Amino acid sequence: MTKDVILCGDAFEMLRTLPAESVNCCVTSPPYYALRDYGTAGQIGREPTPEEYIERLVGVFRELKRVLSSDGTLWLNIADTYCGGGNKGDCTDPIYPKGRNGQRISLARTAANCKPKDMIGIPWRLALALRSDGWYLRSDIIWHKANPMPENVKDRPSRCYEHVFLLTKSRKYYYDALAIAEPIAPLTAKRYRARRGTVGKYASPVPGQAKVQGLNQPRMGYAEEDIPTLRNSRDVWQINNASYKGEHFAAFPPKLAERCIMAGCPKGGIVLDPFFGSGTTGLAAKSLDRHYIGIELNESYCALARARIGGEKA
Repeated sequence: MTKDVILCGDAFEMLRTLPAESVNCCVTSPPYYALRDYGTAGQIGREPTPEEYIERLVGVFRELKRVLSSDGTLWLNIADTYCGGGNKGDCTDPIYPKGRNGQRISLARTAANCKPKDMIGIPWRLALALRSDGWYLRSDIIWHKANPMPENVKDRPSRCYEHVFLLTKSRKYYYDALAIAEPIAPLTAKRYRARRGTVGKYASPVPGQAKVQGLNQPRMGYAEEDIPTLRNSRDVWQINNASYKGEHFAAFPPKLAERCIMAGCPKGGIVLDPFFGSGTTGLAAKSLDRHYIGIELNESYCALARARIGGEKA
Protein backbone atom coordinates (compact mmCIF):
# COMPACT_ATOMS: atom_id res chain seq x y z
CA MET A 1 0.00 0.00 0.00
CA THR A 2 1.22 3.49 -0.85
CA LYS A 3 2.39 5.50 2.15
CA ASP A 4 2.54 9.29 2.59
CA VAL A 5 -0.41 9.81 0.32
CA ILE A 6 -3.33 12.25 0.23
CA LEU A 7 -6.62 10.81 -1.06
CA CYS A 8 -9.05 13.44 -2.25
CA GLY A 9 -12.65 12.28 -1.80
CA ASP A 10 -15.36 11.27 0.64
CA ALA A 11 -13.95 9.73 3.83
CA PHE A 12 -16.25 6.69 3.83
CA GLU A 13 -15.69 5.89 0.15
CA MET A 14 -11.92 6.37 0.35
CA LEU A 15 -11.66 4.17 3.44
CA ARG A 16 -13.40 1.38 1.52
CA THR A 17 -10.47 1.33 -0.94
CA LEU A 18 -7.90 0.63 1.79
CA PRO A 19 -6.89 -2.92 2.83
CA ALA A 20 -8.08 -4.34 6.14
CA GLU A 21 -5.75 -3.84 9.13
CA SER A 22 -3.36 -1.72 7.08
CA VAL A 23 -2.83 1.28 9.39
CA ASN A 24 -1.58 1.48 12.97
CA CYS A 25 -3.26 4.58 14.30
CA CYS A 26 -5.83 7.25 13.49
CA VAL A 27 -5.58 10.86 14.66
CA THR A 28 -8.40 13.04 13.43
CA SER A 29 -10.78 15.91 14.04
CA PRO A 30 -13.99 15.68 12.00
CA PRO A 31 -15.91 18.84 11.10
CA TYR A 32 -17.87 19.96 14.15
CA TYR A 33 -21.63 19.92 13.94
CA ALA A 34 -23.26 23.01 12.38
CA LEU A 35 -20.32 25.29 13.10
CA ARG A 36 -18.84 25.88 9.64
CA ASP A 37 -19.81 25.55 6.03
CA TYR A 38 -16.77 24.58 3.97
CA GLY A 39 -18.68 24.98 0.73
CA THR A 40 -18.19 21.39 -0.45
CA ALA A 41 -21.01 19.09 -1.53
CA GLY A 42 -21.35 16.04 0.71
CA GLN A 43 -19.45 17.56 3.63
CA ILE A 44 -19.98 16.22 7.12
CA GLY A 45 -21.25 18.66 9.73
CA ARG A 46 -24.17 20.11 7.72
CA GLU A 47 -26.70 17.37 8.49
CA PRO A 48 -30.21 18.59 9.43
CA THR A 49 -30.06 17.02 12.91
CA PRO A 50 -27.37 16.00 15.43
CA GLU A 51 -28.63 12.41 15.18
CA GLU A 52 -27.91 12.28 11.45
CA TYR A 53 -24.48 13.81 12.04
CA ILE A 54 -23.62 11.20 14.68
CA GLU A 55 -24.95 8.36 12.52
CA ARG A 56 -22.83 9.44 9.59
CA LEU A 57 -19.66 9.67 11.69
CA VAL A 58 -20.32 6.26 13.24
CA GLY A 59 -20.45 4.83 9.70
CA VAL A 60 -17.11 6.43 8.80
CA PHE A 61 -15.43 5.16 11.94
CA ARG A 62 -16.90 1.69 11.46
CA GLU A 63 -15.10 1.50 8.13
CA LEU A 64 -12.00 2.95 9.79
CA LYS A 65 -12.09 0.13 12.35
CA ARG A 66 -11.84 -2.37 9.51
CA VAL A 67 -8.73 -0.59 8.18
CA LEU A 68 -7.12 -0.27 11.63
CA SER A 69 -4.73 -2.95 12.88
CA SER A 70 -5.97 -5.19 15.69
CA ASP A 71 -3.83 -3.27 18.21
CA GLY A 72 -4.61 0.13 16.67
CA THR A 73 -5.85 3.29 18.39
CA LEU A 74 -8.19 6.11 17.40
CA TRP A 75 -7.59 9.60 18.81
CA LEU A 76 -10.72 11.65 18.13
CA ASN A 77 -10.77 15.42 18.71
CA ILE A 78 -14.31 16.85 18.92
CA ALA A 79 -16.04 19.88 20.45
CA ASP A 80 -19.62 20.79 21.28
CA THR A 81 -22.22 23.01 19.61
CA TYR A 82 -24.83 25.25 21.20
CA CYS A 83 -28.46 25.05 20.20
CA GLY A 84 -30.18 28.13 18.78
CA GLY A 85 -27.27 29.82 17.04
CA GLY A 86 -29.66 31.74 14.78
CA ASN A 87 -28.37 34.53 12.56
CA LYS A 88 -24.58 34.66 12.38
CA GLY A 89 -24.48 37.78 10.24
CA ASP A 90 -23.65 40.11 13.13
CA CYS A 91 -20.94 37.89 14.63
CA THR A 92 -17.42 39.00 13.86
CA ASP A 93 -14.04 37.56 14.66
CA PRO A 94 -11.23 39.94 15.68
CA ILE A 95 -8.78 38.06 13.45
CA TYR A 96 -11.17 37.29 10.58
CA PRO A 97 -13.64 40.24 10.57
CA LYS A 98 -15.18 39.08 7.28
CA GLY A 99 -16.26 35.88 8.99
CA ARG A 100 -14.89 32.35 9.07
CA ASN A 101 -18.01 30.30 9.70
CA GLY A 102 -19.16 30.45 6.10
CA GLN A 103 -22.76 30.58 7.34
CA ARG A 104 -25.30 33.19 8.38
CA ILE A 105 -27.98 30.88 9.76
CA SER A 106 -26.89 28.04 12.05
CA LEU A 107 -28.27 24.55 11.51
CA ALA A 108 -28.24 23.96 15.27
CA ARG A 109 -31.58 25.65 15.89
CA THR A 110 -33.83 22.60 15.99
CA ALA A 111 -31.92 19.92 17.93
CA ALA A 112 -34.41 17.52 19.50
CA ASN A 113 -34.90 17.92 23.26
CA CYS A 114 -32.66 20.99 23.27
CA LYS A 115 -33.79 24.50 24.15
CA PRO A 116 -32.18 27.60 22.65
CA LYS A 117 -28.81 28.20 24.38
CA ASP A 118 -28.50 24.53 25.47
CA MET A 119 -25.26 22.66 24.83
CA ILE A 120 -26.19 19.79 22.51
CA GLY A 121 -23.65 17.36 23.97
CA ILE A 122 -22.11 16.29 20.67
CA PRO A 123 -18.79 14.91 22.06
CA TRP A 124 -20.36 12.45 24.47
CA ARG A 125 -23.18 11.55 22.11
CA LEU A 126 -20.53 10.54 19.57
CA ALA A 127 -18.30 8.75 22.08
CA LEU A 128 -21.17 6.66 23.45
CA ALA A 129 -22.46 5.88 19.96
CA LEU A 130 -19.00 4.62 18.99
CA ARG A 131 -18.81 2.53 22.15
CA SER A 132 -22.16 1.00 21.27
CA ASP A 133 -20.80 0.25 17.81
CA GLY A 134 -18.02 -1.89 19.28
CA TRP A 135 -15.17 0.51 20.03
CA TYR A 136 -13.46 0.43 23.43
CA LEU A 137 -13.78 3.88 24.99
CA ARG A 138 -10.55 4.18 26.99
CA SER A 139 -10.09 7.84 27.88
CA ASP A 140 -11.64 11.29 27.64
CA ILE A 141 -8.63 13.59 27.39
CA ILE A 142 -9.24 17.29 27.94
CA TRP A 143 -7.30 19.48 25.54
CA HIS A 144 -6.90 22.68 27.55
CA LYS A 145 -6.08 25.81 25.56
CA ALA A 146 -4.48 28.69 27.46
CA ASN A 147 -5.05 30.90 24.39
CA PRO A 148 -8.61 30.05 23.29
CA MET A 149 -10.52 32.02 20.70
CA PRO A 150 -12.38 34.92 22.37
CA GLU A 151 -16.13 34.59 22.79
CA ASN A 152 -18.55 37.50 23.08
CA VAL A 153 -20.56 35.96 25.93
CA LYS A 154 -21.55 37.38 29.31
CA ASP A 155 -23.83 34.67 30.70
CA ARG A 156 -21.44 31.68 30.87
CA PRO A 157 -17.68 31.02 31.11
CA SER A 158 -15.73 31.22 27.88
CA ARG A 159 -14.75 27.86 26.45
CA CYS A 160 -11.08 26.88 26.67
CA TYR A 161 -11.06 23.12 26.11
CA GLU A 162 -12.03 20.37 23.69
CA HIS A 163 -12.26 16.60 23.99
CA VAL A 164 -9.80 14.04 22.64
CA PHE A 165 -11.30 10.58 23.01
CA LEU A 166 -8.96 7.58 22.97
CA LEU A 167 -10.81 4.63 21.42
CA THR A 168 -9.40 1.23 20.56
CA LYS A 169 -10.36 -1.65 18.32
CA SER A 170 -9.36 -4.35 20.80
CA ARG A 171 -9.00 -4.84 24.53
CA LYS A 172 -5.21 -4.93 24.18
CA TYR A 173 -3.59 -2.33 21.99
CA TYR A 174 -0.37 -0.44 21.32
CA TYR A 175 0.20 2.35 23.82
CA ASP A 176 3.62 3.85 24.63
CA ALA A 177 3.09 5.45 28.04
CA LEU A 178 6.74 6.40 28.36
CA ALA A 179 6.66 8.40 25.13
CA ILE A 180 4.25 10.94 26.63
CA ALA A 181 5.24 10.62 30.29
CA GLU A 182 5.44 13.85 32.29
CA PRO A 183 8.18 15.07 34.66
CA ILE A 184 7.35 14.47 38.30
CA ALA A 185 6.67 17.58 40.35
CA PRO A 186 9.57 19.02 42.38
CA LEU A 187 7.53 18.46 45.57
CA THR A 188 7.14 14.77 44.71
CA ALA A 189 10.91 14.40 44.30
CA LYS A 190 11.35 16.14 47.65
CA ARG A 191 9.06 13.61 49.32
CA TYR A 192 11.10 10.74 47.84
CA ARG A 193 14.26 12.21 49.32
CA ALA A 194 12.66 12.89 52.71
CA ARG A 195 11.68 9.23 53.12
CA ARG A 196 15.19 7.91 52.60
CA GLY A 197 16.20 5.53 55.36
CA THR A 198 12.72 5.05 56.85
CA VAL A 199 11.26 1.62 57.55
CA GLY A 200 8.16 -0.26 56.49
CA LYS A 201 6.65 0.38 53.10
CA TYR A 202 8.86 3.44 52.66
CA ALA A 203 12.11 1.57 53.40
CA SER A 204 15.18 2.18 51.27
CA PRO A 205 16.00 -0.50 48.69
CA VAL A 206 17.95 -3.50 49.91
CA PRO A 207 21.69 -3.07 49.22
CA GLY A 208 22.54 -4.56 45.85
CA GLN A 209 18.91 -4.49 44.70
CA ALA A 210 18.49 -3.55 41.05
CA LYS A 211 17.29 -0.05 40.31
CA VAL A 212 13.59 0.27 39.72
CA GLN A 213 12.82 1.76 36.33
CA GLY A 214 9.64 3.10 34.76
CA LEU A 215 6.72 5.22 35.88
CA ASN A 216 4.77 5.63 39.09
CA GLN A 217 7.10 3.68 41.37
CA PRO A 218 6.20 3.23 45.06
CA ARG A 219 7.16 6.22 47.14
CA MET A 220 10.18 4.65 48.80
CA GLY A 221 13.21 6.49 50.06
CA TYR A 222 15.42 5.84 47.05
CA ALA A 223 18.91 7.12 46.65
CA GLU A 224 19.12 10.21 44.48
CA GLU A 225 20.03 8.27 41.34
CA ASP A 226 17.07 5.93 41.85
CA ILE A 227 14.36 8.57 42.21
CA PRO A 228 11.95 8.31 39.26
CA THR A 229 11.88 11.43 37.12
CA LEU A 230 8.65 10.72 35.21
CA ARG A 231 5.01 10.04 35.97
CA ASN A 232 2.24 8.66 33.81
CA SER A 233 0.56 11.24 31.58
CA ARG A 234 -2.55 12.85 33.03
CA ASP A 235 -5.72 13.25 31.01
CA VAL A 236 -5.61 17.05 30.86
CA TRP A 237 -3.21 18.29 28.18
CA GLN A 238 -2.39 21.98 28.06
CA ILE A 239 -1.50 22.73 24.45
CA ASN A 240 -2.00 26.18 23.00
CA ASN A 241 -3.60 26.88 19.68
CA ALA A 242 -0.97 27.35 16.99
CA SER A 243 -1.15 30.05 14.37
CA TYR A 244 -1.64 28.89 10.81
CA LYS A 245 -1.79 31.32 7.90
CA GLY A 246 -3.39 28.97 5.37
CA GLU A 247 -6.99 29.09 4.19
CA HIS A 248 -8.17 26.36 6.57
CA PHE A 249 -9.68 27.93 9.69
CA ALA A 250 -9.99 24.83 11.87
CA ALA A 251 -6.47 23.37 11.93
CA PHE A 252 -5.52 21.87 15.28
CA PRO A 253 -1.97 22.39 16.60
CA PRO A 254 0.78 19.97 15.52
CA LYS A 255 1.75 19.38 19.17
CA LEU A 256 -1.65 17.83 19.85
CA ALA A 257 -1.30 15.42 16.93
CA GLU A 258 2.31 14.64 17.88
CA ARG A 259 1.33 13.62 21.41
CA CYS A 260 -1.32 11.23 20.13
CA ILE A 261 1.03 9.74 17.54
CA MET A 262 3.89 9.22 20.00
CA ALA A 263 1.60 7.27 22.32
CA GLY A 264 -0.46 5.43 19.73
CA CYS A 265 1.75 4.57 16.76
CA PRO A 266 5.09 2.71 16.68
CA LYS A 267 7.96 4.25 14.73
CA GLY A 268 7.71 3.40 11.07
CA GLY A 269 3.97 2.83 11.42
CA ILE A 270 1.16 4.46 9.45
CA VAL A 271 -1.09 7.19 10.81
CA LEU A 272 -4.41 7.81 9.09
CA ASP A 273 -6.54 10.95 9.18
CA PRO A 274 -9.87 10.67 7.30
CA PHE A 275 -10.53 14.40 7.78
CA PHE A 276 -7.11 15.64 6.73
CA GLY A 277 -7.88 19.34 6.26
CA SER A 278 -4.64 21.27 5.95
CA GLY A 279 -2.55 18.18 6.76
CA THR A 280 -1.56 18.73 10.40
CA THR A 281 -1.66 15.00 11.20
CA GLY A 282 0.57 14.22 8.22
CA LEU A 283 2.98 16.98 9.21
CA ALA A 284 3.22 15.58 12.74
CA ALA A 285 3.63 11.98 11.53
CA LYS A 286 6.40 12.96 9.16
CA SER A 287 8.29 14.79 11.92
CA LEU A 288 8.13 11.67 14.13
CA ASP A 289 9.38 9.09 11.57
CA ARG A 290 5.91 7.72 10.87
CA HIS A 291 4.06 7.46 7.57
CA TYR A 292 0.68 9.00 6.90
CA ILE A 293 -2.45 8.61 4.80
CA GLY A 294 -4.72 11.63 4.57
CA ILE A 295 -8.29 11.70 3.24
CA GLU A 296 -9.90 15.05 2.45
CA LEU A 297 -13.11 15.89 0.61
CA ASN A 298 -12.26 19.49 -0.28
CA GLU A 299 -9.92 19.61 -3.29
CA SER A 300 -8.51 23.01 -2.33
CA TYR A 301 -7.53 21.64 1.10
CA CYS A 302 -5.90 18.63 -0.57
CA ALA A 303 -3.76 21.04 -2.58
CA LEU A 304 -3.05 23.07 0.55
CA ALA A 305 -1.92 20.00 2.50
CA ARG A 306 0.21 18.78 -0.40
CA ALA A 307 1.97 22.13 -0.64
CA ARG A 308 2.47 22.16 3.13
CA ILE A 309 3.90 18.68 3.67
CA GLY A 310 4.33 16.99 0.30
CA GLY A 311 2.86 13.58 -0.39
CA GLU A 312 1.62 11.84 -3.50
CA LYS A 313 -1.64 12.64 -5.22
CA ALA A 314 -4.05 9.75 -5.61
